[in-house]
Amino acid sequence: MVVLAIMTVISGVVLTSQSSFNRTLTLANTAYDIALTLRSAETYGLGSRAIGSATNAGYGVDFQKATPASFTLFIDTYPAPSSSSPCHPKADPSTPDALPGDCVYEAAQGEKVADYTLGNGIVISNFCAYTSSWSCTSGGSLTSLDIVFARPNADPFISANGSYAPAAPVTSACITVSSPQGDSRFVSITASGAITANATSCP
Repeated sequence: MVVLAIMTVISGVVLTSQSSFNRTLTLANTAYDIALTLRSAETYGLGSRAIGSATNAGYGVDFQKATPASFTLFIDTYPAPSSSSPCHPKADPSTPDALPGDCVYEAAQGEKVADYTLGNGIVISNFCAYTSSWSCTSGGSLTSLDIVFARPNADPFISANGSYAPAAPVTSACITVSSPQGDSRFVSITASGAITANATSCP
């Protein structure tokens, strides 16, 4: 009886520890998946990867407060290059180095490359954007976040609430990924384009 009781206790501890480990691993993998998607957008944007007839465009990742269990990889092709572009202005839009796009995901313009859905009850519970101070979805007014990479520099073009503000651009962003058990992981994007999947925290 004593031996059986000991074995039962040990089995319970092992199973509980294994379940906790699996939840932690799944959450960490999700954070890394988001970071890898951002890295893919950076690689595609700096390399001017072509999709169909779309060339020389930046690539970005779109996060929406209304859809916390998913995010979108997109190609920034709308509108055409112009001198009044908020993030890629060019005096002569016909030059080879002129870039299309407004650094915002335009779903109605066919910019979607792929949708990604999070599993196991994991959600993007918060995301934040930094200008002169932090603004977040949690307790703040931020409802959407677009992070775009375009050649020739690795610096991201970050838009908040569907608008890129050249006079006071967003320079950094942070994304919080949470599990149903309340654990969280943080993905950060700095002004230099550095992407970290295991940041210490978000604001």
